[in-house]
Amino acid sequence: MSQKLAFLASDADVARDAHARLVQMYGSVDLDQADIIVALGGDGFMLQTLHATQHLDAPVYGMNRGTVGFLMNAYEGDGLIDRLSAAEEAEINPLSMTAVDVEGHEFSALAINEVSLLRAGPQAAKLKISVDGRERMSELVSDGVLLATPAGSTAYNYSAHGPILPIGSAVFAMTALNAYRPRRWRGALIPKASHVDFEVIDPKKRPVMADADSRSFANVARVSVKSETDVVHRLLFDPGHGLDERLIREQFV
Repeated sequence: MSQKLAFLASDADVARDAHARLVQMYGSVDLDQADIIVALGGDGFMLQTLHATQHLDAPVYGMNRGTVGFLMNAYEGDGLIDRLSAAEEAEINPLSMTAVDVEGHEFSALAINEVSLLRAGPQAAKLKISVDGRERMSELVSDGVLLATPAGSTAYNYSAHGPILPIGSAVFAMTALNAYRPRRWRGALIPKASHVDFEVIDPKKRPVMADADSRSFANVARVSVKSETDVVHRLLFDPGHGLDERLIREQFV
């Protein structure tokens, strides 16, 4: 029996054109009936698709019809069924973020790439960092800090000079953003099983926002982050072009 495919596309014209062509060639079913979901766009659209379909068991195969395509395969309409049959699967867990703002309101979100805390005013943020209930840094003065998954380590984290992490490694990258004090501190590797807590020092004078894969929350006072092992995202890649290969290739660009 042939596999049932569901095609999704970003709002970009090139993605919409590809969507129309592929649906005509292969047909498309509703998401809850699909064996494989094919996402057409860039990395941002792939993240949207993974979040929107996390309740489904079908893996997601991305084809690049956007600007950034680290999580995407090359686009080619012909031979798609053979490519899907040969594709290799990677499984990733998102981060779970719980944030409390200065008014005591609590917010939760999942992040496949990273959770970041960013200064939201003219003054640098002041943050206290604890890991597994133990204070590790009493005061980080910086533009912010982020915690990245291996899959997200080539995104904002890498641009901020954080380390690239192999897929499957049981660590996260904590990376400081323009640290003023301690001036030479760049970050740390955090075990995946750990719970990380950030406390904003003087949040009304030095406002901070929290962001989880572009979902933003203003005026946070505390942020807790852990791995959400109950959620598993399944991604498909062409043989020889999986996430491990992409991580290696990214470091030699």
